Amino acid sequence: MTIDTITDVTVLSGGTWHAATDVHLVDGRVHALVPKGELPHGERVLDGSGAHLTPGLVNTHTHLFQAGLRGIGEGLPLLSWLSAVGEEAARLTPERAYWTAAAAAAEALRSGTTTLVEHMWPHPSPEVHDAVLRALRDSGVRAVLCRGVADRADGSRKWGFDPRLMQPLKEALAHTDELIGAARGSRVAVGVAVPNPRCLTPEGMALVRAYADERELPVSLHLLETTTDDAMCREHAGVGAVEYLERAGFLWERLLAVHCVELDAAGRATLARHGVGVSYNPLSNMRLGSGIAPVPDMLEAGLRVGLGVDGAASNDTQDMLEALRIGAYLQRAAHRKADLLGFPEMFALAANGANRVLGLEERPDGVRVGMQADLVLHRFDRDYACLPVRDPGATLLTCAGSRTVAAVLVGGEVLVRDGEHVRLPARELAAGLTFTAA
Repeated sequence: MTIDTITDVTVLSGGTWHAATDVHLVDGRVHALVPKGELPHGERVLDGSGAHLTPGLVNTHTHLFQAGLRGIGEGLPLLSWLSAVGEEAARLTPERAYWTAAAAAAEALRSGTTTLVEHMWPHPSPEVHDAVLRALRDSGVRAVLCRGVADRADGSRKWGFDPRLMQPLKEALAHTDELIGAARGSRVAVGVAVPNPRCLTPEGMALVRAYADERELPVSLHLLETTTDDAMCREHAGVGAVEYLERAGFLWERLLAVHCVELDAAGRATLARHGVGVSYNPLSNMRLGSGIAPVPDMLEAGLRVGLGVDGAASNDTQDMLEALRIGAYLQRAAHRKADLLGFPEMFALAANGANRVLGLEERPDGVRVGMQADLVLHRFDRDYACLPVRDPGATLLTCAGSRTVAAVLVGGEVLVRDGEHVRLPARELAAGLTFTAA
């Protein structure tokens, strides 16, 4: 159902909470924010009395197929864990790709994510990628589907990518064009995904950069999740990972660098100089023992930093509200500062941090007139553990969760109501995931 008006709600706008507000929507966008009852509302009304309204969250990094791999490789170091995941990726079928993507998208929506960035692993089957696009369209989520590419093969994944999952780079890019055509007119945009700097030759980087520039596409790249990128680039190319990318011309304003746990001061300055964005994935970095990304230093260097959850095989959930909370607490523990990354700073990361790099609409300070009606309605009284609400922002950061999400709208359409996806029944999603585990 598409909504005309959200009535009598407390809305986050301009960095401030405004009570007793009616939010009027037209053609999937916010048309007006007015005091309760000031304007007549339409027939399709969502009652916001007693609730709090915010923009939706942007999950800047996930791997949707990992919704079928929860718990895999638990306790293994990154390269060993990647091998375990790679074995499952090699067995991925279009049917499994569809159900895992649909379930992961529905789960993401349930925690207030209205936009997600899917970083697909390279895969030789166009049908697998097509299935993911179909699942995203069926879920209704806004998404950037980054199609995986690589051109250096190495079964060990130390200096290249699993050859079983690769296809010629020009073929992969040609299929990306097909995905762009298939996604046209939907809420899904298309980009390119590169596993890491070690998986593209300099020639491959030049080809991908030119392709993305010509079509104005974002490119997602795992970078310095651990020390492996630097070690392997120094061994094979004689320079560190950031310099390797810079020499190849593969640092620019449409590149999203994911993780960056080992990004030093020189690297931060280089990425900032080129306008590169960063995706901060605190829970995945904790789960795999990778470390803590230097987020305050990144922000000080002028980098645009967004928040991500990563795939369910390295995080176990697609819960952005959990990532919001732990992302702040992890930095506070590392820096021994309780006043670091409060709600305004963390919500800015989670709703807007890397939007410009990804080609997404920017919304720096809450709900505003003219923005896409990608909105989340919280009812904190659904959980007594969130009460009393002394400060709505503090409540969202410290104790809210998917249980407090009463409704999620994308383009004004209600996709989640009372914890359930309205398009994809839970029983169907459960059945699809049971199949993937067989």
